[in-house]
Amino acid sequence: MKWSTTTIVTALIVTLVVLYGGYGLIRHFNKASTQQVTSQQQTASPAAMTNEMTVNLAEENKSGESGTAILKEENGKTTVTLTLTGFTKDVAQPAHIHIGVCPGVGAVKYPLTNVVNGSSVTTLSATLAELKQNLPLAINVHKSVTEVTNYTACGGLSSK
Repeated sequence: MKWSTTTIVTALIVTLVVLYGGYGLIRHFNKASTQQVTSQQQTASPAAMTNEMTVNLAEENKSGESGTAILKEENGKTTVTLTLTGFTKDVAQPAHIHIGVCPGVGAVKYPLTNVVNGSSVTTLSATLAELKQNLPLAINVHKSVTEVTNYTACGGLSSK
């Protein structure tokens, strides 16, 4: 069978139209899908979005005590959860967010609930953004109420 030039050109044009049309359909559906996802992201409630920061609390003064602080913002407030190891059992340890950096922290900016048996949870009336605006800040744990000048663990808040 011999193909005429007109038949070949017509076949090429039809093929190009089909391919381009298919490409156009794919682009159309991808664009619609992307717009739908973007729309869903924009309508998510602010309460559903959370910010979180982890601060490593390093041992101070050969105390053997270290751990983490997790700062989690929800609804315009930040919950600070301290978890420590190497603590002295049943001893209340004052903890604060101080102005400055470890180990030479300055004045107390936010008092935290005393750490007892390695745990403390405090809710601050401040967002993570507000805390970051006041950097440098550090979380500091003290040996006990009677030995408040002896620091056992400290960690700096990050701007990230």
